[in-house]
Amino acid sequence: MASVAIDRITADGVNVFYRHAGPVDAPVILLLHGYPASSFMFRNLIPLLALSYRVIAPDLPGYGFTEVPAEREYQYTFANLAATVGAFVDALHLTRFAIYIFDYGAPTGLRLALSRPHAVSAIITQNGNAYADGFGEAFWAPVKRYWETGSPADRDALRPALTLAATRSQYLDGSPHPKAVAPEAYHLDQALLDRPGNRDVQLDLLYDYRTNVALYPAFQEYFRQSGVPILAVWGRNDEIFVPRGAEAFGRDARRFELRFLDAGHFALETNERAVASLIDGFVRRYVGEGSG
Repeated sequence: MASVAIDRITADGVNVFYRHAGPVDAPVILLLHGYPASSFMFRNLIPLLALSYRVIAPDLPGYGFTEVPAEREYQYTFANLAATVGAFVDALHLTRFAIYIFDYGAPTGLRLALSRPHAVSAIITQNGNAYADGFGEAFWAPVKRYWETGSPADRDALRPALTLAATRSQYLDGSPHPKAVAPEAYHLDQALLDRPGNRDVQLDLLYDYRTNVALYPAFQEYFRQSGVPILAVWGRNDEIFVPRGAEAFGRDARRFELRFLDAGHFALETNERAVASLIDGFVRRYVGEGSG
């Protein structure tokens, strides 16, 4: 198992915390987490991938241990998350990389891909949505109501989704082995969500998510025009981003592989070895060992 280092770098006026491992001259895989997690979600995957790849996992602004100075007056939108990640990869001098996208990491990574399509060698989407087909109705109905009205009442109606019970359910629901999911993962997420002011950051991002939906046609056109190979590794039992969202990538990707796991939204939990093997085979088939 490769050792994992932690580091920080200033990018876009943000003190970005990141985990990294693997040979510096190996092909690069950029891991982009989602809500409500951080790079900690990749703690078991990074050492496995780092045997063959240079693996880099930043904490997005508003998550994990990335620090946003108050004087930066950061606006929490997905356009800005993507801009910060773009500045981060530039600060590390990364010019070519595969991206692993999960949940919020999907629109963040896909916005980055739109801005620099030739930089992205492959996409691994693990319950990272890019199609209207992928929305689980029960989860998204109150969020869509907030998108429509923007009202304080509909914003406040989403606050129960920011509690420990909701965070735990994202990890455990749909898992055939919920007792095997490490509790420190969702407890860490919740402790960081509970920082002063952070819940409003999350509600701002939930409201801004509607701008990602508006970009879905552009994402899909990018898939068609670029020919970027896409691997969907998807928790079949996810009620947030349902299996139809995984299958939809096949409509536009020229090179597409789909693997369903018996898992929920956080499909990586307890399945790290299987996911690492799928990623390794996919990258070797479509990208090769000489890119990066």
